[in-house]
Formats: sequence, structure tokens, C-alpha cells
Amino acid sequence: MIMSDSFARPGAHPLRWRLLGFLGVAQLMLILDVTVVAIALPHIETDLGMSREAMTWVVSAYTLAFGGLLLLGGRLADLAGAKRIALAGLLIFTLASLVTGLAGSSAVLLGGRIAQGVGAALLSPSALSLVVGLFDGDERNKALGVWSALGGGGAALGVLLGGLLTAGPGWPWVFWINVPIGLVILAALARMLPGTAPVVPGARLDVLGALLVTASSGALVYALINAGDQGWLTATTGWLVLAAAVGYVAFVAWQRRTKAPLMDVRLLVRRPVATGTFLILMATALTVAVFFLGTFYFQQERGFNALVTGLLFLPVALLTIAAANLTGRVIGRFGARPLAVAGLLVAAIGLTVPALVMNAVVVAISIAVAGAGTGVLFVVASATALGQVAPHEAGIASGIVSTFHEFGASLGAAVVSSVAAASLVAETLAGFRGGFLVFAVTAAVAAVAAGALSPGRPSVKV
Repeated sequence: MIMSDSFARPGAHPLRWRLLGFLGVAQLMLILDVTVVAIALPHIETDLGMSREAMTWVVSAYTLAFGGLLLLGGRLADLAGAKRIALAGLLIFTLASLVTGLAGSSAVLLGGRIAQGVGAALLSPSALSLVVGLFDGDERNKALGVWSALGGGGAALGVLLGGLLTAGPGWPWVFWINVPIGLVILAALARMLPGTAPVVPGARLDVLGALLVTASSGALVYALINAGDQGWLTATTGWLVLAAAVGYVAFVAWQRRTKAPLMDVRLLVRRPVATGTFLILMATALTVAVFFLGTFYFQQERGFNALVTGLLFLPVALLTIAAANLTGRVIGRFGARPLAVAGLLVAAIGLTVPALVMNAVVVAISIAVAGAGTGVLFVVASATALGQVAPHEAGIASGIVSTFHEFGASLGAAVVSSVAAASLVAETLAGFRGGFLVFAVTAAVAAVAAGALSPGRPSVKV
């Protein structure tokens, strides 16, 4: 429950809970912009005559820009002040949403999605920094609890809102809905937020690091999307994967050399952080695969409209939230390892069934089961990655987890689009079955890896 501003502690901002509401809605828009678009994809494809590759980039362009520039956005907030960067990010995101909704071609739509991702990368870390600065002690814990709950709530709202808007005024409104909301929040925050001084004035920006990690991830995603048409073992796919690998190696080398790195790569070799980032990558990739396969199966194969599709996905989102909430309550008792394995196995079971028996009822129930599995993973991933880091490392560790969250969405969309290519461009169930099966096997293999890699109960603090 949100506390009244009238009961302010001495020295606290009197409007801090109101500000949390505005900042929370702004963050919610960023989260919504993955799931809300998933429901609209078949309609966008038809209206703009988009190819399968371009359609996949509608998801991946946003998440790549968001994830690739997220750490840079956090650094900018430290250098220029969180308020200034948050307002700039919100303005960019809002204007980009307007342009994306007005798009009459694939190029304009994808350009708008990239710009939305840039705005999100500026807004998200600076908004969280403002929340941390506005609250203290127990109030901060409550505020961060509200902030964390936006992830699951965003997924639930996104599927329903996407269905309502697409079936009603049309798919452009999944983007245009951000414009009036964004402008209202922008005006409120500009007036109400206190000024914020730079945390580390005069420090450097690691632009090269941001470009390296974003370009490398872009090359990998392009390779995975391209493989759907040209093949997984072609020279083009191989060269692109190699270029991505070289880029990642160059990024790590640069991070170890530069005086102002985006990421402390030494954190990634610590078992808890490495395991947490692996689990968040898997959780997001599996979630996006479920949405991608489900929305095209229900609308393209079964002929359901966007609203019905959104309603069919509501149990997925609700079970994800319920499983995440339950996991948060019991992780201290059972530890990370058994819960990570259980979550991945549940997701694998939920994804296997549609590959064997494909009808609307079976698919709807099965993807809801898979959603429960991923809900477990989201909590275990965060608790594992952040449970053993020192207080001064918590910010960068959170940024790493958030970055891998967005990259997981990009990779999930790219792989599922390529594997299911046959069903996305022709009337056949083979691609859908293949997509479900590939991600079911991936989840099962990941369960084995999680059993070997995840720390035991003593390594997780809740």
C-alpha cells in the first residue's frame, strides 16, 4: 500500500510517494513495450508488409538498444544528475513512440523502436536512482518492493492492453498510448522532482564499451535471424557469429583496460553473478519465445482476434506473477539450486506439450505452465546474482542483470523466429512445433546446467 505523503519523516521529500507513482508508471511503459507489441505483431506484419526478419527486429531492435545502452545510461545519470537524464530519456521515449505509431514503412518503424530503446536506456537506471535517493531505511525497501512488482504487473497488463488496443483503435495505439501518458509524467516530474547533483562529476563516459557490446549483440541477433532463411551452417551465419565473438572479447579486454569501464567484468566470473545472469537470460528468452509462438499461433493459425489472444495470455502473466511471489517466500528455505532446476523443468514441460499436441486449449494451458516456470527463474536469478555482492557493487550488479534481461529478449525473439520460420510465412504447424520443441530442449539442458552451476542455500541472501 502506498503511504501518504503527509506522514513524511524529517528531511524527506514530502511528495516522495507521489513521485514513486509517476516514476513507476514511466518504468511500466518501458516494460509494457515488449509484451504489448507481441500481441500486435501479426497486424503490423500485415499492414506494413513486413518480412519475417523485419518483424523480428520490431522486438529485438528495442531490447538491443535498451540493453546495450543501459549501463551507459546509468553512468550518464551519475555524471549529469539523475533528474536531467530521466527527463531526457522520457522525452526521447515519448517522441519515439509517436514516430513509431505513425510509421508507414518497416524502416521508420524500426528506427522508432531503436529510438524508444535509447530513451528507455536513459530513463530506467536514472529513475531507479531517483527512487533510491527519495527514500531511506524501511521506506526504501517498501518503495523498491513496489518497483520490483512492476515487472510481473507489466507483463500481465501488456498482453491485455495490447489485445484491447490492437482489436480496438488499431496497432499504432500500442505506441501512441505512451504519448499522452509520457507528456503528463514529464510535466509532473519536471515540476516535482528535486534537483540532483552529479554523483561523480568529471568522470569519463565509456562510449566505446557501449558500442562494442551493442554491435556484438546486434551481429549475433542478426546471425540468428538470418539463419532462418539461409541456414544455420552457412558461411554468412558463421562469419556473423565469429564477428560477435570477437566483439565480445574486445569488449572484455577494453573493460579491463579503460579507467572508466561500463562493467566490472570481474563480477561475471563470480559464481553467483554468472549463474544469475545465465538464469535471467534464460528466463527472458523463454518468456519471449512463449509470447512470440503463442501470439502467431492463436491469431495466424487459429484466427483469433487480438483481444481474444490477449485474454488467452492473461493466465500466463498471472501464473508468472504468482510463481514469482511464491518463490520469493520460499527461496530462503530451499536455496537457489533446487528452485532454479524446478523452474526450468516446469518451463520445459510446458513447452514440450504443444510440440506433441497442438490445439488452442492445450497451447493455452501449456504456455501458462511454462510461465509459472519462468516466474520462478526471474526471482532466483535476481536473488542469486545480487545476494553475495558488496553494497558498493549492488548498483553495477543490478545493471548487469538488467542488461542480460534485455539481451535475453533479443536472443529469444531471434531464435524462435528462425526456428518457426516455416509457420510464420506459410500455413503449416511444423514451425510452431519446432519452436516449442527447441525451447523445451533448451530449458531442459539449462536445468542441468543450473543444477551444476547454481550456488547452494548458504550463497543466497533474502
